[in-house]
Amino acid sequence: MSRIQSVEILQVDLPPPVVRTDAIQAFVTQETPIVRIVCDDGTEGVGYTYTIGTGGSSVVALLTDHLAPKLVGRDPDAIEAIWKDLFFHTHATAVGAITSLALAAIDTALWDLRCKRIGMPLWKVAGGARAAVPVYTTEGGWLHLSADALVAQTIEAKAQGFRGAKLKVGKPHVSEDVARLRAVREAVGDAFEIMVDANQCFTVSEAIRRARAFEPFGLAWLEEPLPAEDLGGHAELASHTAIPIAVGESLYHPAHFREYLERDACSIVQADVARIGGITPWLKVAHLAETYNVAVCPHFLMELHVSLTAAVPNAAWVEYIPQLDLLTTSRLAIADGCAIAPSAPGLGIDWNFEAIERRAVARATVR
Repeated sequence: MSRIQSVEILQVDLPPPVVRTDAIQAFVTQETPIVRIVCDDGTEGVGYTYTIGTGGSSVVALLTDHLAPKLVGRDPDAIEAIWKDLFFHTHATAVGAITSLALAAIDTALWDLRCKRIGMPLWKVAGGARAAVPVYTTEGGWLHLSADALVAQTIEAKAQGFRGAKLKVGKPHVSEDVARLRAVREAVGDAFEIMVDANQCFTVSEAIRRARAFEPFGLAWLEEPLPAEDLGGHAELASHTAIPIAVGESLYHPAHFREYLERDACSIVQADVARIGGITPWLKVAHLAETYNVAVCPHFLMELHVSLTAAVPNAAWVEYIPQLDLLTTSRLAIADGCAIAPSAPGLGIDWNFEAIERRAVARATVR
């Protein structure tokens, strides 16, 4: 039986390809911790996680000092056991973002290793529901853009074959958001899907007010209208609007999704594979949502989520935001408005380790 021999940890900081702004922040740096697990038979798996500018060094420290040492000598196929053991080993810092992000880097590496060992792509090993999933873009919908630029970029997205586009909302006055949405809807027509994302910026009363103002535009969903910890507020908002409420990128454990679903506080689940702690808990969330007949439309990480959405039957969308182009030679394949799951064994991400080594701002090896 193969055993884990060493764990390599690197961090690469990546600038976003375009200026990205929303109602509460600007995305200035993508910190990308990468984990490479090597076994005594020479096989290896590569996983990763991310932050949008802060906490990357903390993730690397947690991996190096506490989690990676617990992997050496373990059976890499015991993915469920390893996840649970590491979670409880760091129980004093869980549930929370730093722990979940660190667990995700290890868990995705183990799944990559498993899939490569059996010579199958992740989307089939994890379920194999379908090979293609509809794709929408967020890359042209940032809050700092003028209404004219927003319209132009959304028209371009439609021409490129995307089936939808996400626009940021949260301008100082509701009339500004409404004017932007009206301009885009009139430009692209009723059949093109428009999603909106408030990035947790509203109070409950303001979210209800804005949702009512947004209803005439036939939105696919209203994303993160309130702080993620305000479960009661989301339940109240959902009872006041016909717009589907989407949450999940800021939830860090499957139990949090259970609570939202039990309270009818959302109708779109947006589990982020890095922030939930990896592929192992992501699949649990997806199947939990399936029991509620709720769609999964994950946040960010298209390079991983294309395979995970293809794995489960209730996935509705992949979000297009290029993330890893400077570190990989693979690219997301899109055809007929759908993202195509990679067919290569593993996660389907072709890492360029020469570029990674050149850009690394931190590195460690645990044996």
